[in-house]
Amino acid sequence: MSFVEYGDTIKDGDTAIVFLGHESMFPVKVQHGSKTQTKYGVIRHSTDLIGKRYGSKVTCSKGGWVFILHPTPELWTMNLPHRTQILYSTDISLITMMLELKPGSIVCESGTGSGSLSHAIIRTVAPTGHLYTVEFHQQRAEKAKEEFQEHKVEHLVTVKNQDVCKNGFGVSNVADAVFLDVPSPWEAIGHANSALKIEGGRICSFSPCIEQVQRTCLAMEEHGFTEINTLEILLRVYNVRTISLQIPDLGKAAEDNSSTGFDSSNQSNQGSLYGILQQGTAQFKSGVPLKEMVGHTGYLTFATKSLF
Repeated sequence: MSFVEYGDTIKDGDTAIVFLGHESMFPVKVQHGSKTQTKYGVIRHSTDLIGKRYGSKVTCSKGGWVFILHPTPELWTMNLPHRTQILYSTDISLITMMLELKPGSIVCESGTGSGSLSHAIIRTVAPTGHLYTVEFHQQRAEKAKEEFQEHKVEHLVTVKNQDVCKNGFGVSNVADAVFLDVPSPWEAIGHANSALKIEGGRICSFSPCIEQVQRTCLAMEEHGFTEINTLEILLRVYNVRTISLQIPDLGKAAEDNSSTGFDSSNQSNQGSLYGILQQGTAQFKSGVPLKEMVGHTGYLTFATKSLF
């Protein structure tokens, strides 16, 4: 099992996603002889998981069943152990696009945090790209290394435990893109500029407060970055449903031949049809926004390293 290469069968040591429903799933490390408890009963790894195909429907000890899914960065984002606040797929998708990431890209990231964005970047730049990720907190950096090894992507990522605002990323003129998610990103803009390739690159800074954005934009201008712009994503979900509405009574004027182009020989039939429709209802598709929605997560500031 690897987060960047799909495997057909579940093996000992894999990380799998136990899917009970769209609002209920969790990761499990498959180990020979281990058991996992769910509300539907016990899942025995040796007999119920190892050797089965990903996507299989597994029956638990109480008779209920679950699906075992192959992990993806999106599923990992929804189920990872939170060591910090994380970025979710809505923001991650825009970051990946605006930084122009592709297979073979070299990316510098700080901080690593819980690894939500890191897994998405690794999947995007694989198989020939690389991620240099910097984490200030030593325990979080060590835990991130362990997870990358368990997920078999350690050859695509280098984890460093240092302060990016003081010591930078540890590389120079190699990165195609830089991502910053730190309390004072304006202090790391100079190091980001040094990490980007001489011929240019893209940078993104994630900040929850507008005051952070203001200082970061000023720092970007001072270091010669261009095309500076800030975005915020607010995902608004609509509930599409079928509704029945009574057909309105438009009066006998609708039956007047002078307002229609129909043949007079069909007047009686059309009048009868109108009378039938007038007494009934019609069904329509209606889209209504949900009463609650996810609000502000953070501001995404993008810029381009200038060649001149």
